[in-house]
Order: sequence, then C-alpha cells, then structure tokens
Amino acid sequence: MRANRTEKGRRGHMGMSVTISAATDHDAEQILKLQYLCYQGEAELYGDYSIAPLTQTLAELRAELAAGCVLVARLGEEVVGSVRGAAGPEGTAVISGMIVHPRMQRHGLGGRLLAAVEARLAGEGATRFRLATGHRNEGNLRLYRKWGYVQVAGEQVTRKLTLVTLEKEPERETAASGAREGAPAEAALATSR
Repeated sequence: MRANRTEKGRRGHMGMSVTISAATDHDAEQILKLQYLCYQGEAELYGDYSIAPLTQTLAELRAELAAGCVLVARLGEEVVGSVRGAAGPEGTAVISGMIVHPRMQRHGLGGRLLAAVEARLAGEGATRFRLATGHRNEGNLRLYRKWGYVQVAGEQVTRKLTLVTLEKEPERETAASGAREGAPAEAALATSR
C-alpha cells in the first residue's frame, strides 16, 4: 500500500514540474519517438498500423517544426508531450498531433498542452479552433469536450475508422460580468490526456 502511495505522489509531482515551450529542431527525434509510442494504441483501436503518425519520417516532422506552431512539454530534458497547430484561412486554426507520454497521462498535461496551443494560435488571430480524432478514442473525445469542443462533422475514412471533427471558439471575457464565455466550468481543473 505504501509503495502505491509513493508512486502516485511521484507521478503527481512529475505533472507539476513539466514546462511547456516552443519546440526546436533539436526536439524532432524525441517528438518522433514519443509520437510512435503514443500512437500504438490508436493503431490498435482501428487495426491499422499504417496511420500517418506511425509512418512519418524525421524529415517530414522537421518540415512541420519549421512551418508551424509546435509545442513540447518537457520534464527536465525529456520531451513528454507535444502538440501542433496552424492558423488557417478565415481565422480557423487546426490543432493536431497532441501526444502525452503514457506515464504522464491523467495528470492534466493534455489540458495544459491544449490551452497553450490555443493561446498561441489566438495570439496569431485565430477565432476558431478545429481538431479531429478517431470515433473510438474515448479519452481524446472526453478531453476535447471538457475543454469546450463540440462535434461538427464525422467522416468515415475506412470501414473501421470514422474521423470526428470538433470545433471551439476562443474564450472571451464578457464586459458585464468578467466571466469567461465559451469555457467549461472545470477549465481550471486538471484534465487527462
């Protein structure tokens, strides 16, 4: 019992000491390895190990790093999470590639990454955020809904996979109350991946 409490305390502490910052070219190899680890479960859900995150090359990832907004979560020097975003036409920003190391999941890091990329993209003029996930990925769907995303489309990609597209408008202050509009009541609470 005592060992279990120690492990829980250590994992909780890890979640608090993680920093989030812009990714650099030097992070590319760690991001790619983490991406490969994190997308194994997704591939298993759909019986398809040829999905893009598992076949992306280091050169392709480096091109993404150079072209868009890529953030990493670091625990010391180790990359334990990442997310990508790109501002698009008409103020719609697309968020993709959110990954959190399995040992760091369920400590609020996914929510922190999502909030950080939204803030960065809003600073670039985004007026709406869009992301997508597979219909069987309940963890992702739960997280995105908790952060105010609503389903706007579904597209059957294969017999086994339907891609669910979700959108959200940025949080904004209301003049009368100073309350945030468009944010879930629990937005300040920690979330899982």
